Amino acid sequence: MTASPGSIRSRRRLDHQPLTADTRPLSLRRLNRWQAECLREDLADLYTESCATPPGGEYRLRKDFLRRLTRDTWRPGFALLTAQAPDLAGYAFGFSVPRDGTWWSGFRGPLPPEVARLTASGQIFAISGMVVRPAERYHGLADRLQERLLADHRALLGATLVDRTHRAACAGFRSRGWRDIGLLYRSPGPTVLRVLVLPLGEGKAAEPGASRTMQDPAAAGASEARHARRSHRMSSEVSGVSSEG
Repeated sequence: MTASPGSIRSRRRLDHQPLTADTRPLSLRRLNRWQAECLREDLADLYTESCATPPGGEYRLRKDFLRRLTRDTWRPGFALLTAQAPDLAGYAFGFSVPRDGTWWSGFRGPLPPEVARLTASGQIFAISGMVVRPAERYHGLADRLQERLLADHRALLGATLVDRTHRAACAGFRSRGWRDIGLLYRSPGPTVLRVLVLPLGEGKAAEPGASRTMQDPAAAGASEARHARRSHRMSSEVSGVSSEG
């Protein structure tokens, strides 16, 4: 089944306005892998639209995104959350981190004990993609998508991997309370990803931050926090999230 000519992307309007309390109502909808497959072209359209891409690079960017999306939709515990008003304004998707710990393969150094424990108990959810339409940024939509997706899975720890060269995206996550626990190396290629986690619910009582390997951005002082917020405003609303493997 494929999207009809009257699909989301065909209804886009050039005069699209940001979502505010005075404009159209926002609807969050959770989709399964089959529904995600029907929307894959629309998701790819918004992804390429939201990323800064050099001329001629759109095709490869789109192809890589669709490859990652297809791979993730078949992971156990996959879920996609879309925001529509009524056009597609943004989305986030992810999956449950496997209990066997294979998702952490390539992590540099020992995994923080609390992260290892929550992995073995199946209480970690990985956000592998989050995109917000450029016109809708700075209105809290990314926060709503993140909170709803993690809450729906009752995870005690959120996790994500971000290319360490995407400093603005990393700063955006930190400004939302995510914590840096180290680097992870993935092949093929020299890909180095920064591992960020977000303690949730009961997990906050024994935060991975207690580990010496955890870097708490708040500990760096108010100046760094202000810098993170400024970098977040300059970022692509976390459109650079990547969870390979």
